[in-house]
Amino acid sequence: MKSYRKELIYNIPTRRALVNITKDVSACLQESGIQEGFLLCNSMHITSSVFINDDEGGLHQDFEDWLEGLAPEKPYSRYRHNGYEDNADAHLKRTIMGREVVVAVTKSKLDFGTWEQIFYGEFDGKRPKRVLVKIIGE
Repeated sequence: MKSYRKELIYNIPTRRALVNITKDVSACLQESGIQEGFLLCNSMHITSSVFINDDEGGLHQDFEDWLEGLAPEKPYSRYRHNGYEDNADAHLKRTIMGREVVVAVTKSKLDFGTWEQIFYGEFDGKRPKRVLVKIIGE
């Protein structure tokens, strides 16, 4: 069995964004040479997320509206966490959207459903953050 590990760095210039990282993750899979196995992709920061969904702009706006309704950024004073930082909402949004995805690897490809794509969700941007890609298999 082989193992592969790589960290991808994303520096989103806005506080929040959803970024399709499927091509970056697929490039890691090709670089690994693994043909059959599993790929783990996870955010290494508590205020960002990795998740699978459809790459459709209306849906992305629905996510933004839904998350902002559940955990609005402001007023900052509504959160006990906020003091040194003003990112309590980002912690909550990450919890809702999830930390990682696991995807089967079949014949050197990500074994997705029809519309599935991998996304990086940034909820407290404007600085570099790491995403781990770990692949095991043969």
